[in-house]
Amino acid sequence: MLVLEDYFQEKRGIVDRELDIFLTLQGNIPPQITEAMRYSVFAGGKRLRAILVIASAEAVGGDFRKALSVACALELIHAYSLIHDDLPAMDDDTYRRGKLTNHKVFGEAMAILAGDALLTYAFQLLTDASRFQPLESMKLLSIAHEIAKAAGIMGMIGGQVVDIQSEGKIVDLPTVQYIHTHKTGALIRIAAFSGALLCSDNQEAIHALRNYGEDIGLAFQIVDDILDIEGDQTLLGKDIGSDQENQKATYPALVGLEASKEMARKLIDSALSHLAILDEKADPLREIAQFIISRRS
Repeated sequence: MLVLEDYFQEKRGIVDRELDIFLTLQGNIPPQITEAMRYSVFAGGKRLRAILVIASAEAVGGDFRKALSVACALELIHAYSLIHDDLPAMDDDTYRRGKLTNHKVFGEAMAILAGDALLTYAFQLLTDASRFQPLESMKLLSIAHEIAKAAGIMGMIGGQVVDIQSEGKIVDLPTVQYIHTHKTGALIRIAAFSGALLCSDNQEAIHALRNYGEDIGLAFQIVDDILDIEGDQTLLGKDIGSDQENQKATYPALVGLEASKEMARKLIDSALSHLAILDEKADPLREIAQFIISRRS
C-alpha cells in the first residue's frame, strides 16, 4: 500500500539533490545572486509541482529520471513567482514558510534579480538538449512551450494581473475562477501531464492527466483560500487573514466557506475520475489529489 508521505520524502530528496547540483553554479557569477536564488529554492516546501511531474511520468510507465530537468525547472519557476509575489509592490509579505522573505534578507533589487534569474535559468535547463535523447528533445520543445504559456501572460502572469486589478472590488465567479486557474492552477496543470508527455505517446493518458491537473490546480487554490481563513498560522508558516485584509478576490469571499469546501471536494472527485483509465501506477496521483483536499499547510 502506498504511503504518500514516504513517496513525497523519497521523491523530494531526489529533486532536492538535483536542484542542488543545478544551483551549484560555476563560472564568474556574482555570489550574492546565487545565494539569493538558493535561499528561496531551499526555503522548504513540498515540491508538489516537481513530484507531480515525476508521478505523471510513472503513471504511464515511464522512467521519471528522464523528467527531472522538467521537474526542477518548474520548482525554479515556482520559487521565482513566490519571490516576486512577496515583494512590497505585490503582497508585501514578511514571512514565507516560516522564514523571512527574500527581499527582507537580500533587499528588493536583489530579490527581483533572483526571481528573474530563476525564471530564465529554468528555461536554460529545459532547453539543454545534451540532457535528452533526440526524440525526447522534440517532445521537450512542446513541454517548454506549454510551460512558457503556463508561466506567462496566458497563465500565471495573466492571473496575477487580474488578481491585482480585482483587489477591493466586487467581482463575479468567472473572474475568481480565472484568477485561480491562471495564477496557481496553470503550473500545477502542466506539472500533472508534462512527465507523461515526455515519457509516452499515449494521447488518451496525457489528455486525462491534463484534465486531472486542471481540477487539482483549481482545488489547490480554493483550499489555499480556505486555509487563509481557518488555517494554523504555525503550520502554514505565514500570516493568515491576509486575503481579507488585502480585499482579495477569493472563493470564500464570494460564495462562502462551506460552499468553497464543497467546490474543492467536487473538483477532487472529478480529478480522480479522470484517472480511471490508468492502473495502479497512477496511485501516487490519486493520493496527491486526496492530500490536496485534506492539507493543513
